[in-house]
Amino acid sequence: MDSELKEDIPVHEEFILCAGVETQVLKCGPWTNLLDDQSVNRPKLLIFIIPGNPGFPTFYVPFAKALYSLTNRRFPIWIISHAGHTMAPKDKNVLTTSEDTNAQEIKDIYGLSGQIEHKVAFLRTHVPKEMKLVLIGHSIGSYFCLQILKHAPELSLTPPTSEAKK
Repeated sequence: MDSELKEDIPVHEEFILCAGVETQVLKCGPWTNLLDDQSVNRPKLLIFIIPGNPGFPTFYVPFAKALYSLTNRRFPIWIISHAGHTMAPKDKNVLTTSEDTNAQEIKDIYGLSGQIEHKVAFLRTHVPKEMKLVLIGHSIGSYFCLQILKHAPELSLTPPTSEAKK
């Protein structure tokens, strides 16, 4: 029964140009564009998974589906590839956005600090500023999460609410 429930969970695959590099993003749940959805139904929180090496998001799909089910399908769960670790199939379009930073602006996009900046660039261009984030990292992805918190706190740190203080 549990596997039947996970089968009907939508997972949308996108290839986007992020920091000038093809990037695979898997989106679990019905939300594919959080910036365009201004409705009351837009979630207030995004669960964002950063993989370990070799950085293939598809490995994390069963985990994302289970997490989506356990959160009662209330929050989108997105998984991002590492820069340079995936390529779009020939039949897939690579989506671009005018706010995307150029790869030349990120020194050593394929190195450790460049990979961190790649994730920050994605979050800044694809996630609303007021949206709360839950960052989940596996292996090197955990390090990336810590660095995002350190270098771009405006993306994921929100002041505690009165309810959180209780």
